[in-house]
Amino acid sequence: MATFVLIHGAYQGGWIWSPVTEQLRSQGHRVYAPSLDGCAERAAQVRPGITTETHAQELVDLLRYEDLDEVILVGTSSGGMVLARIAELARERVRRIVFADALALFDGEKIRDIVTAPAEVSNDVATGPTQERMATTLQASMDAELAAWAAERFGLHPSAIFNQPVVLDAFWEQSWDASVIWCRQAPNPGEAHQRRCAETLGARWHELDTGHYPMLSTPDELTRLILDG
Repeated sequence: MATFVLIHGAYQGGWIWSPVTEQLRSQGHRVYAPSLDGCAERAAQVRPGITTETHAQELVDLLRYEDLDEVILVGTSSGGMVLARIAELARERVRRIVFADALALFDGEKIRDIVTAPAEVSNDVATGPTQERMATTLQASMDAELAAWAAERFGLHPSAIFNQPVVLDAFWEQSWDASVIWCRQAPNPGEAHQRRCAETLGARWHELDTGHYPMLSTPDELTRLILDG
């Protein structure tokens, strides 16, 4: 039995991992897929001061309080940055890391350096897409019913995640058992960005012929890659 912590990306919540979580648990694995501070069912908590680093610290605390060791961290989209920060802060608890079509910024870079298109909805503390735009995006890689179900659950994400440079003091200089999964149909973060991650870490490289949300569009294939490493 392995222990997995699945980290969602922008505009999402732990709900997005439901198909993968179900498969992993059916095989006897222990799985955590929390919604991050200010996201999904915790959207009422959104406020100034939520950053990649505060998201990561919350999950570092989860590992400690739950006495989790030999953890396999899986991050997607902006969750890749949360993964990297968790890994360097709780290195002794991490067995393996998986970037699933995820952002992998170097220290001092910010998401808006890579993903420049602004979201349609924003306020003082959060930003996000319209439900209509998400439905259209999702329909490109999954059936309309599933796309509508997912689009209804997408919401706003703390703005500082996009605009503040990430803090990674040691992650890129350390040695990791790592995998990178690139989704060929996803325009962002893109192949070049993810190959940079794989080459820097000496990670195993995998590809899926789907869009940016493989946990919904190709959960069987993604689960297999997560398990295989």
